[in-house]
Amino acid sequence: MSVVIRVENLGKCYTLKHQGHGRSGEGLRHALQDAISAPLRRFSSTLRRGQQTDLPTFPPSHLPTSSPSDLPTSETFWALRDVSFEVKQGDVVGIIGRNGAGKSTLLKILSRITEPTTGRIGLKGRVASLLEVGTGFHPELTGRENIFLNGAILGMARAEVKGKFDEIVDFSGVEKFLDTPVKRYSSGMYVRLAFAVAAHLEPEILVVDEVLAVGDAEFQQKCLGRMSDVASQGRTVLFVSHNIAAMQRLCSLGLHLQQGHASGIETIQAAASHYLEHSVRSKRSVDLSRMPRRGDFGGMARMVGFEFVQDLVYGRSWEIWVTLECSEAIRNGVISVAFDTLDGSRVLTLDSDCNGTGLSLRKGGNRVRLALDFVPLHPAPYSVGGSVWCGNQPLDGIAGAAIWEVGAGDAIQFEVRGFGGARPALRIVMEEG
Repeated sequence: MSVVIRVENLGKCYTLKHQGHGRSGEGLRHALQDAISAPLRRFSSTLRRGQQTDLPTFPPSHLPTSSPSDLPTSETFWALRDVSFEVKQGDVVGIIGRNGAGKSTLLKILSRITEPTTGRIGLKGRVASLLEVGTGFHPELTGRENIFLNGAILGMARAEVKGKFDEIVDFSGVEKFLDTPVKRYSSGMYVRLAFAVAAHLEPEILVVDEVLAVGDAEFQQKCLGRMSDVASQGRTVLFVSHNIAAMQRLCSLGLHLQQGHASGIETIQAAASHYLEHSVRSKRSVDLSRMPRRGDFGGMARMVGFEFVQDLVYGRSWEIWVTLECSEAIRNGVISVAFDTLDGSRVLTLDSDCNGTGLSLRKGGNRVRLALDFVPLHPAPYSVGGSVWCGNQPLDGIAGAAIWEVGAGDAIQFEVRGFGGARPALRIVMEEG
């Protein structure tokens, strides 16, 4: 197979301006210039690629420089540094890394949304990308108009887009809102339509960032199925997700990013192993405030932190504090903390309503302690997530918030096969204040 993506010594450096010093408007001016020019760069590069058979290369932008007078007011931050790899036609590559590792920055460079600071990239064929919510569509245009706009950006004739139109609409499930401006869509509706457009307009390269973080379980399975279909047609897929199990099912190759550096393309199993080695936490607290959610929950309640009171050890007692913010008082609330094996199997769920009584959560900040007398988990790393409910209504949900290692204890260990996950009794404490 021929090489369709070539990345050579790629770097992306940002200049961080400190408020209260120097010309604070300069960073905003550059950001606005980059945002306005990005669609034009993508469109013009699409036109240039129309008749190309060789990999085009794109030179870097100028490296930010600092004079002595600038040093007190600015500093540089490298989101990517010296990244090199090649992807062949038909490869399905999972890009793995912790938050802030540089995954989204890499995809933005490959999608022509931002330019590299150093190094070169080469692309062969049309690139369709689904990045974070808010990119790719014009907010003032309707869903229908944005479908045709994206087709035009990809260099497709209107007749070609019409041939795919019904399939796109059926997949997205937003047919009732096609003539509504997308700025009025929920994040779930937006992502469903954006993914349907990106995956059905027959790009040679499909770039997808965290599509599984938004939408319900049924839509997530449709996305995985569609990406598998795209790959089976000999097209190239780059996929970013924190769902390691989904990565391993879909991808054959992986790229592990760690603080902006990458060791190159390897098997997905090797990349996942490297990620887990660097991700097992030694700290007992987890900041949840900026982590991607499993769907669009409306904001009535939002988890902002986990705090483990002691290490997780098989057979011993264990406690976790869950901190959350509520926009209004909630009666009959339920907090759930779930442990999954790294292949995605649920093995333990801690529910605050195990005694049949819901929690009364006040408006503002809340801290709830879940205490377990006996940790029933076999020593191994586990993915930990959480959710908040009011009765049967989900209010918040995070999958894979952290990877935690359960240590070996003194208790006798045994294994039960074919078991769908434990729900042990808990002691629940609400912090007053």
